[in-house]
Amino acid sequence: MTASIKLIHWLPRIICILAILFVSMFALDSFAPGLSLWEQIGAFMMHLIPSFVLLAFLIVAWKWELVGGIIFTIIGVGLSPFIFLLNHNRNHFSVGASIGVVLVINLPFIIVGILFIISHFLKKKKPKNTGKE
Repeated sequence: MTASIKLIHWLPRIICILAILFVSMFALDSFAPGLSLWEQIGAFMMHLIPSFVLLAFLIVAWKWELVGGIIFTIIGVGLSPFIFLLNHNRNHFSVGASIGVVLVINLPFIIVGILFIISHFLKKKKPKNTGKE
């Protein structure tokens, strides 16, 4: 594998892991005073469900880059209106701030999806070494 193909191979995986860790940090708000330990652990696990789903999609993408790339691109683009409306209506953010939240949360997954798709096609295009030279 050439250096550029190796970079395109590993870059979406690394970005995706970092983005999942970032999303997982939001689960930390489940720890609040006044709740029992079991209530806090239950809330924490409930808040981690999106991270577990994203991790499952990363496992799929690791094995089948094209499928995973499509999934991550659809997730990033498809959830953008939902996240925008949630932040704009519930938190009364301005339009600009709501777009900023969408970009911070969704843009990494869109980039990951595109990079997985590019990686798939770069590897497919690369001639295979048959050993007959």
